[in-house]
Amino acid sequence: MQRLSDIDWDSWKARDPATLVFVFRDDEVLLINKKRGLGKGKVNGPGGKIDPGESPEDSAIRECREELHIEVDYLEFCGEHRFQFTDGYSIHVWVYRTRVFTGTPTETDEAEPLWTPIDAIPFDQMWEDDRFWLPMLIRGEKFQTRWIFEGDRMVDYHIEPDGQTESWAGGRNV
Repeated sequence: MQRLSDIDWDSWKARDPATLVFVFRDDEVLLINKKRGLGKGKVNGPGGKIDPGESPEDSAIRECREELHIEVDYLEFCGEHRFQFTDGYSIHVWVYRTRVFTGTPTETDEAEPLWTPIDAIPFDQMWEDDRFWLPMLIRGEKFQTRWIFEGDRMVDYHIEPDGQTESWAGGRNV
């Protein structure tokens, strides 16, 4: 079984760069039922692959527009994931959160929106790793992670908190 220690992370380069965005409203987070692509059938945040020449933040904004027909702003960078799959696939994900958005989340051919109470996040319907780092994001903690997956099953991981915490006063959309 492949382990984190089997990989030279200093020279590791992902096949795909991608983003994830978590939009908050009061005590809820906007999740999606993913309808196609990597993670199809799972609950996740909106996001996807970064197009050539696009910054991670620009990609995050575009993906929210394409998947849910909302415009997000004031994205706060929360951390990075480095996922290595045992079949050779790899993905580097930049993660953001925001409380600032316009529009009504609308179902598309890519995603069905789910406003979910923060205390009722359906971790059993999500990728295994989410239960480890999503609470950190909610608390405002920054992170850097490395994950090894065999298909949908997590086989090894490391989470490095970076010691920064950003709190949100008021908990309201702007």
